[in-house]
Amino acid sequence: MIGLTTLDWAALGLLVVCWGGFNAVVFRPRSGRWTSLSRIMVRYRHGWMTEMAGRELRMIDTMIQGSVLQGCTFFASTAILLVGGLIALLGAADRALGVVGDLPFAVETTRALWEVKVLGLVTVLIYAFFKFAWAHRLYTYCIVVMGATPMEETPETARIARRAARLLDLGSLHFDRGIRAYYYTMAATAWFLHPILFMISTAWVTAVLVRREFRSRTRTILASETD
Repeated sequence: MIGLTTLDWAALGLLVVCWGGFNAVVFRPRSGRWTSLSRIMVRYRHGWMTEMAGRELRMIDTMIQGSVLQGCTFFASTAILLVGGLIALLGAADRALGVVGDLPFAVETTRALWEVKVLGLVTVLIYAFFKFAWAHRLYTYCIVVMGATPMEETPETARIARRAARLLDLGSLHFDRGIRAYYYTMAATAWFLHPILFMISTAWVTAVLVRREFRSRTRTILASETD
């Protein structure tokens, strides 16, 4: 038997509600103070591509996009390394259980439940890897579309610039979801100690993410119409 308790199921349910609910709230179009930072950045990405279409030399635009690609590569590689480390941890389950068992407030865990927890983290990190890898691919497509944007100011130029902006939006959407998976992976590590600590960590991570999207100084600066 795996040995999942009622508290374990409650903690997993809270994770699903917080993670899924956050995605639904942040990316829903809203106005005023309820507009999220992610939605505000859509306007800036479209403005960037509009300016890109009007520039004769677009080297600076491709350089900026190249730095974004490096970020995707870094996080995707990190996800693979973490997956490898967690799989190696499965082979040292007995020693890990002994170490965790000596920690204060740690709940007694069976080997089967320990393996379920580790495999759960592996699953989330694999999800994050796919998000980062697809974001990298979308950003690459965006560079190609930027290169295909005509130099002359024509209706076709504006249409292609809008397509590039939409590709940027899609890439950012998947990149943000990969980053969010990292945040909740950090919260899920508390499950190894106690499901209540897992719930507290999940709520805390969600509160941090909500504040950054709706109440951070960054959002205030970017949402301001005047300096």
